[in-house]
Amino acid sequence: MTVSIWLSLFMVCLLGAMSPGPSLAMVAKHSLAGGRSNGLATAWAHAFGIGIYAFITIIGLAVVLKQSPMLFKTISLAGAAYLFYLGYNALRSKGGVAAKLESGQSVSVAQSAKEGFMISLLSPKIALFFIALFSQFVAVGHSWESKSVIVLTPFIVDGLWYTLITLFLSSPRVLERIRRRAVVIDRMSGLVLILLALRVMLTV
Repeated sequence: MTVSIWLSLFMVCLLGAMSPGPSLAMVAKHSLAGGRSNGLATAWAHAFGIGIYAFITIIGLAVVLKQSPMLFKTISLAGAAYLFYLGYNALRSKGGVAAKLESGQSVSVAQSAKEGFMISLLSPKIALFFIALFSQFVAVGHSWESKSVIVLTPFIVDGLWYTLITLFLSSPRVLERIRRRAVVIDRMSGLVLILLALRVMLTV
């Protein structure tokens, strides 16, 4: 794999990580509710899910998904249902930012990691991203070294990006400002998650 091809892969992965969506909402939620360690656990568990998608694409499962519309539709609907569930809980402030901040509940690192991992695996947006864009790089990855680079690049880029998000949100000064607006953040994130879920349900 040439440097120019890798740079193209890097930019695609970075833009994918930077695009706002349920993944950002999930990392922000656990960074605010549990602190820096929870945010980092969410970030890297999410990145691990991204790495799994990259690996699946490498071994050709993305082609199977494209050739099996019913299977892809099932995965998309499962992801939409999960997004709706997260949004519903946020609107009711159960498991959301407001509930955790006001009640002083602690969120386990394991729970944060679990939710970060699940949001990456069940997000139709990420599945579409890898099928539509990432698969174009598979053709240039003939050697195991190239395949390893293709898998590790999105994993590392995603993990580092959300690490930066976590470090920013876990700053005491920023946290105090957000704490005063916790209920509003819950309502807004819940609404966004539900709208994303409905959009997926209407388009699959």
